[in-house]
Amino acid sequence: MFWKFDLHTTSHIDTLLEKDDVTLTEVMDEEDVLQECKAQNHKLVDFLVRPQCMEDLVGYITQEPNDDVEEKIKYKYPNISCELLTSDVSQINDMLGEDENLLMKLYSFLQNEPPLNPLLASFFSKVLSILIGRKPEQIVEFLRKREDFVDLMIKHIGTSAIMDLLLRMLTCIEPQQLRQDVLNWLNEEKVIQRLVDMVQPSQDEDRHSNASQSLCEIIRLSRDQMFQVQGCSEPDPLLATLEKQETVEQLLSNIFDKEKNDSAVVSVIQILLTLFETRRPAFEGHLEICPPGMNHPSFSVNQSILDAVRPRLKDFHQLLLEPPKKTVLNTTWGVLDPPVGNTRLNVVRLVTSLLQTNTHIINQELIALNTLGVILDMYFKYLWNNFLHTQVEICTAMILALPSTQSESPEINRENDQEPIRENILIKHLFQKCQLLQRILDAWGSNEKEQAEGGRRRGYMGHLTRIANSIVHNSDKGPNGAQIQQLISELPEEDRERWEAFTSGQLADINKKNTVDLVNTHHIHTSSDDEVDFKDSGFHQDSSIQQAFSDYQMQQMTSNFIEQFGFNDEEFADQDDVGDIPFDRISDINFSLNTNESANMALFEACCKEKIQQFEDAGSDEEDIWDEKDVTFAPEAQRRPSSGSTDSEESTDSEEEDGKRDPFESTNATSDDRMEVDSGDAIFSHLKICLIDELVSVKVKIPKDPLRSNSPVAMETSIETVDPLGVNAPMQQEKPASDRITETVTNGSMKETVSLTVDAKTETAVFKSFVLHPPVTSSPPPLFSTRSEQCTANPEAAVNGPA
Repeated sequence: MFWKFDLHTTSHIDTLLEKDDVTLTEVMDEEDVLQECKAQNHKLVDFLVRPQCMEDLVGYITQEPNDDVEEKIKYKYPNISCELLTSDVSQINDMLGEDENLLMKLYSFLQNEPPLNPLLASFFSKVLSILIGRKPEQIVEFLRKREDFVDLMIKHIGTSAIMDLLLRMLTCIEPQQLRQDVLNWLNEEKVIQRLVDMVQPSQDEDRHSNASQSLCEIIRLSRDQMFQVQGCSEPDPLLATLEKQETVEQLLSNIFDKEKNDSAVVSVIQILLTLFETRRPAFEGHLEICPPGMNHPSFSVNQSILDAVRPRLKDFHQLLLEPPKKTVLNTTWGVLDPPVGNTRLNVVRLVTSLLQTNTHIINQELIALNTLGVILDMYFKYLWNNFLHTQVEICTAMILALPSTQSESPEINRENDQEPIRENILIKHLFQKCQLLQRILDAWGSNEKEQAEGGRRRGYMGHLTRIANSIVHNSDKGPNGAQIQQLISELPEEDRERWEAFTSGQLADINKKNTVDLVNTHHIHTSSDDEVDFKDSGFHQDSSIQQAFSDYQMQQMTSNFIEQFGFNDEEFADQDDVGDIPFDRISDINFSLNTNESANMALFEACCKEKIQQFEDAGSDEEDIWDEKDVTFAPEAQRRPSSGSTDSEESTDSEEEDGKRDPFESTNATSDDRMEVDSGDAIFSHLKICLIDELVSVKVKIPKDPLRSNSPVAMETSIETVDPLGVNAPMQQEKPASDRITETVTNGSMKETVSLTVDAKTETAVFKSFVLHPPVTSSPPPLFSTRSEQCTANPEAAVNGPA
């Protein structure tokens, strides 16, 4: 075996640690030091938790490397030190979290003047974050003793790693009570107010961005925590402070009461957008975020936020008209003077969020300022800004789909037989003051004219198509459909006719082009469909059979069946070597059939009329069917029996199909002469004999398991004396014995004898048919032909019996 060669190799670190004068740098120079540390190599861990080694490791991540060190290896040891301290080894965590001197050395990194080294700051944040997760009580207690901790965090908020550390304190503390204590402590330290003060034009862009992102994440984390922990009785103090009207007013005052700063304005709007995140469906087609029936405070807009924003709507409207100064932008499609800019794009987003609240006083203020008209002007002016086009599309679709508020204008007078309509002032403003329909028609016509002259299709046409479709859809099925239809009817006649022609013509054509037929469901005919053998039968198939077969198919398609579908590798191996091959084939089928005996009788009679020519009575003028055949006969003494066989060669394909149909029952059957026969094609060979001679009537009963090929069926026979050839045809009939029934029919020169023998001991039944032919000179005369069938009630008995 391979282990006898002792291939296990000893780590080189173990050999190195056996030296008395080994240093930390020598250990960190080893390539597998991190792997051995995470594997908790005892010698290595004991070496690293030495007080001097721990102090050196913390020093590497908190102190700037010397400038004379080569740049390639300048941050090698700080990086390895950070990885060793965050390897999540319990001995290292205990040593670092319980030694206050090491924590003070680690904390001293925050006392450096900004800006902090971003790489070292990431190392510091990573080490302190894992300590907060592993030693929350000790670390929180240590930080609360530092009076300048919050001041230093806000001071270095421009460094992304410090911002991440602040958010870690809100997410990594597992005990709920301890987390609540931390939130109360940070709220007492006024961390929200300090972050708000960072978002003003006097601060740099990094502080704007990180402070705004911190506030946004605090809002989302607090709301998620309130949703997940519904049993918590104490509200989130940080979220409550953020949603206060005074806090929002301070944010807006920072950007409007001082010089305009693009970065500060965008940061404040991002905070407001986060506060307006209601997590509810805005309009049809948008993803529903809020669970149905959720009435939690965190999923609704606080009224104090709207009260603080409403007086500043005119300032936001002015930003759309006079944005912060931007340099002229030359593009491949022309000169943008001024460009849209990030400020105006976020103002449009804010207007969309305000419309989503569907507040009457906000709607009235936007209508008075004509903010929607200015936004539409921007839409048609900036042809290629799809960010703006998307927001305008969402804005218009929301106005069309939102129901009117209860405090809006009174109901529109309608006819007496119709329900009154509550007017939506935004829709009325959009159709009348903003003239949305006319502007859509004008823009569509201008685009087609430019394209006809060889120009390009305008960039907003796709969004314009969707806006037009939204109008058509909401006029038919939307909650404001009646009002939209009334507003369209009030348009000037020329505009109304243009709109109707546009929706039925150009808009319908472009929708047809945009509709993709993903699959063609028409049946594809193959050459095999034309073959006669595969044509469907003309007989009605019982729906119960179809349903039973469908249920059977669904029953068998299980995961076990799918896993074992196909070939098994062991099937191709030598069977002598395989001793435990599982038998996984489907061996049993269980379903029941409810047959209708009257339907089966009708089916049997229809089969007889189609497949068998009926015999006429003696008074018929037609020629006897037997006169047209060439028959031969031989003396009865020369007959020799032939081996028992089925009539599969003599049966036609249609008769074989009939044999596989539903069983049938004769009305004159008796229960005295009952026997068991196999339900194969031989049954219907016997049925053919009985049908031709009309001597016996047959009743076949469906077994309990009709799909087993060798399952027996019960057949009852009754004897009736019938003259199939007329009164003038001679017929001889023998008296049946107790176990034998024989019938002889003579037709001219041909005589046929049919016999049925039942053996109670062996439980077998034998059919025999002897046909005596007259001699014919044109061909060698066969002595006689014999048909013999054996039926048994024993499933193990042979199908064919002795002659």
